[in-house]
Amino acid sequence: MTRAVADELAVELRGFRRVQRLAYACAEAVAARLEPGTTEREAARMQREWLRERGVRDWFHLPFAWFGDRTAFVNFRVPLQFFPTGRRLAPGMPFILDLAPVYEGYTADIGYSGSLGVNPVQDRLLADLEAHRELILREVRERRPLREIYAAVDRLMVRQGYTNRHRAYPFGVIAHKVHRVRQRRWSPHVFGFGTQSLKGLASDALHGHREGWSPLWSPYRFSDHPPQPGLWAVEPHLGLRGTGAKFEEILVVTDSRDPEQSAFWLDDDPPWGSRRASEFERGGTRRWAEDR
Repeated sequence: MTRAVADELAVELRGFRRVQRLAYACAEAVAARLEPGTTEREAARMQREWLRERGVRDWFHLPFAWFGDRTAFVNFRVPLQFFPTGRRLAPGMPFILDLAPVYEGYTADIGYSGSLGVNPVQDRLLADLEAHRELILREVRERRPLREIYAAVDRLMVRQGYTNRHRAYPFGVIAHKVHRVRQRRWSPHVFGFGTQSLKGLASDALHGHREGWSPLWSPYRFSDHPPQPGLWAVEPHLGLRGTGAKFEEILVVTDSRDPEQSAFWLDDDPPWGSRRASEFERGGTRRWAEDR
């Protein structure tokens, strides 16, 4: 990687890091407002409103919220089941907030897991997600095929005693590529996804098909290739006895021969779990303001 390319990448990453921190700040702020009786739809609306007040006008996808056994996608069969419902939060119940704002053309896609009060099962899931974060980074740096890394994540889940819940997503994806998008005054969305972001993903899919790679990281043959340089929103999702937890954050992949520069997480220590959240408290909001 030349110095000029490295400098250009650094500028780009500052923009993506800023919007990822903004998304986490939103998740922390909304999580702090959740209370018994709050519905998934209300939690999703709170996320939209918080971000719109801070200038967000476009989305990779609109915010999701899942409560209780819906955090583990229990009995999910069709895509419409992912959208927020009237499920109400109760004490001890786990929740996941999933939001993907586009800000100043930069995209984030994050997952934030927590519970309303104490939930030992989800605390265990969140602690064990750390090993998946380390595994994914290590194997991407080794340039193992994405399909093989997916299988390695599955094996780790089995050893931990969990089930794979990201397999319930469309195409069973554990990750997808994200990009900068063109800013518009008004950006429509289709089935909850921003049209500008969908165009970028479709363009990647067409380009990748010609060259033998896919912008979707799945367990299927089309992901049987080494990691493609770019930004990947990665979201391993664990399930245990009707409780689910995941993180989602951006992994940066480059063509550098330096292992540490060939792949790295966009942010070193994001507050994506309840334990991290207790350490950061309102740190996400503070760090976003300082990084502007």
